[in-house]
Amino acid sequence: MNIESEIREQENSSFQPFDIEAFLQLSVSQGISDVHLRINAPPMVRKDGIMMKTKLAPLTAEDMNQVIEKIVPQEVRAKISTNYDVDFSIEMPGVSRFRANILHDLGKIGMVLRVVPFEVPSIEALSLPPVLKNFTGLNNGLILVTGPTGSGKSTTLASILDYLNQKYQKHIISLEDPIEFIHTNKKCIFTQRQLGIDTDSFPNGLKYALRQDPDIILIGEMRDRETISSALKAAETGHLVFSTLHTTDAVQTINRIINAFEPHEREPIRLQIAATLQGTIAQKLVKRADNKGRIPATELLVVTPAVRDYIARDEIEKIYELVKAGDYNGMMSMNISLLRLVQTGLITQETALQSSDTPTEMEILLKGAYHGVNNS
Repeated sequence: MNIESEIREQENSSFQPFDIEAFLQLSVSQGISDVHLRINAPPMVRKDGIMMKTKLAPLTAEDMNQVIEKIVPQEVRAKISTNYDVDFSIEMPGVSRFRANILHDLGKIGMVLRVVPFEVPSIEALSLPPVLKNFTGLNNGLILVTGPTGSGKSTTLASILDYLNQKYQKHIISLEDPIEFIHTNKKCIFTQRQLGIDTDSFPNGLKYALRQDPDIILIGEMRDRETISSALKAAETGHLVFSTLHTTDAVQTINRIINAFEPHEREPIRLQIAATLQGTIAQKLVKRADNKGRIPATELLVVTPAVRDYIARDEIEKIYELVKAGDYNGMMSMNISLLRLVQTGLITQETALQSSDTPTEMEILLKGAYHGVNNS
């Protein structure tokens, strides 16, 4: 039974008045990824990337006040009247964690909640390329996970850190806004710091992190020049740094970082990136063939000496050809990732074509794979 039909059955019973805790519990059980709450509108949910309107009655201002009273931490409530947007995370024991944002919409308060599972999925469970494990053996440098909002960047990073946690004895410091996955110490020691509670900004958190004996630093998002500069400095000084960016392909990420700076600053930044970048992982979520959710397709750039040379010489466009031809060193284009998902039966050919940014090339790859053409 899907979320919409279950909610429809219960709309005149347990959800009158609106019971946020029961609603979130039902949403998690039905595989919902996001919950949207607005005054004068029925609750909406996102499942497998698709927005769905529930049949519940529109929420009133009183409903929203009750939601805030029930689930929003006291220290966060104090910020609502003075901040237009507030990020925080909450935990419902036995149900899930949630990353939440309180916003203002036409002068009224709204809320969006993202489901964050208690258990960190493994690299294998996410069907991510095994080569990602190679990044965990590095001692320094910068590794970026990129993609649009809701593409699973945080989950991928969490799975990489969990693999580290099982294999190496390291001190991992995370700086997040807010904290999503909670890591328990296995072989590693974790220090998880949340903006607004444990530190006041990413740059300051990074500055002091360098004095806290870290081996690995996770920065939730490289959102401004100061954070990028701090991350590059940490990567230069013998630390392995992981972070995220909102870019759509692995190579474009390099230009995105450089273009965040003023023209006169770009040359030294580009050389710094050439020296510190170890790899980028660009991903998007695509529909599974069995209709049981979505799966990440990943474009992978491994920074080789040739890639460093192209970055240093400002010939970044030439890196695309290395990604396309780079299977021997673990690189992979988005189309090759989609092709492999088709070949393993995880997605359909139609999904691969719809998800590709270059469908003509994707079509050629599919024809070669399924009509006897030798691609070796």
